[in-house]
Amino acid sequence: MDQAAFNQGLMAFIAASPTPFHAVAVLEQALQDAGYQQLDEGAEWSLEKSGCYYVTRNDSSICAFSLAGKDLVSAGVRMVGAHTDSPCLKVKPQAEIIKKGYLQLGVEVYGGVLLNPWFDRDLSLAGRVSFEQPDGVLVHRLIDFRKPLAVIPSLAIHLDREVNTSRSINAQTDLPPILLRCDDKKMDLRSLLKQQLLFQYPDLAVSEVLDYELGFYDTQPPAVVGLEQQFIAAARLDNLLSCYAGLQSLLASKQQPCLLICNDHEEIGSVSTSGAQGTLLRSVLERITGSDEHFSRVMDRSVFVSADNAHGVHPNFSSKHDEEHGPLINNGPVIKVNSNQRYATNSVTSALFRQCCQRSKVPVQSFVMRSDMACGSTIGPLTATKLGVRAVDVGVPTFAMHSIRELAGSDDGWYLHRALSALFDSETV
Repeated sequence: MDQAAFNQGLMAFIAASPTPFHAVAVLEQALQDAGYQQLDEGAEWSLEKSGCYYVTRNDSSICAFSLAGKDLVSAGVRMVGAHTDSPCLKVKPQAEIIKKGYLQLGVEVYGGVLLNPWFDRDLSLAGRVSFEQPDGVLVHRLIDFRKPLAVIPSLAIHLDREVNTSRSINAQTDLPPILLRCDDKKMDLRSLLKQQLLFQYPDLAVSEVLDYELGFYDTQPPAVVGLEQQFIAAARLDNLLSCYAGLQSLLASKQQPCLLICNDHEEIGSVSTSGAQGTLLRSVLERITGSDEHFSRVMDRSVFVSADNAHGVHPNFSSKHDEEHGPLINNGPVIKVNSNQRYATNSVTSALFRQCCQRSKVPVQSFVMRSDMACGSTIGPLTATKLGVRAVDVGVPTFAMHSIRELAGSDDGWYLHRALSALFDSETV
């Protein structure tokens, strides 16, 4: 795979993944196509020494690994972690609102959303729907309306003259998207979901839609942009870019024991069964190592890379960065450092990742938050704590993080893929 093919694949992956459920479905299909075998968490595992396997949880998190025929106690495991979720607007359980003759849906803000860019966008709806069949069996399916269904119109400047200087957004009253001019007709979201299920799955028998997890998303597709095509503009670059880079690196690496985990719920603290504070990764590792003693010995010889986008220095807001640590787009992946362990990087793991970059001829940068500003965190410290494994936090520099449309360099995803591939193929870690 060359860089152009990588970027085209990345954009296709993002376009096909409006929700974590869809992202995992796409990752799962790619793994199956590469010969990975699916495991069931509730079944007994019988693993071949050279086998390649994956397991999912909640349809929104996935863990894949290649054993490579090696003794794990001697070789250790090279691990990469990313997350499948992105900030968005999620539909409430009793969502229908009829106001002034318009059908709207009530939404809840998921994660740290940059709200202003959600206005005046062509929005569609996707997620997971649970329904009962005529025989009483409960079934779950993914849906994606694909076409623009809704919009959140801005209030005209004539009605809010201070909008450009003092605008604030009320998440309860300002965000419900408009779907339909309906006068006083009653509209039922569950009936609409039933219609969509039957459209996507003509062979289904749907008795009643019982519940759903749905989110709005921007229908504008990803694109390579810029005067010299140096940028990729897309929704959910944070953090589907890292998921895709990790997947391609895993599929290209055959020499050493490797693992990729893509967790849900990172944007809201990872506290869930499918989040990084859940048991999925540790459970998988305990089952493939075979005993508590082997688990501890394997972790001592392993390394975990938390891959999550970083803040590129914005030329209009460069004062928001430490002057010596402002990552530039298309200058390679970023090693994130925080002395208070909001990132898991230490000098040993930083040196290891730098070595991987050198071996793959990839430039590398450093990021430290300004000392008078607080930084966020990642799954890195959570995973390092739960496993007792060495960890490093890295990511691709990005603009407009948590906006409905983010911007990254057209070189940087490819750089990250090459660096992770070098890590996966490294004889020692």
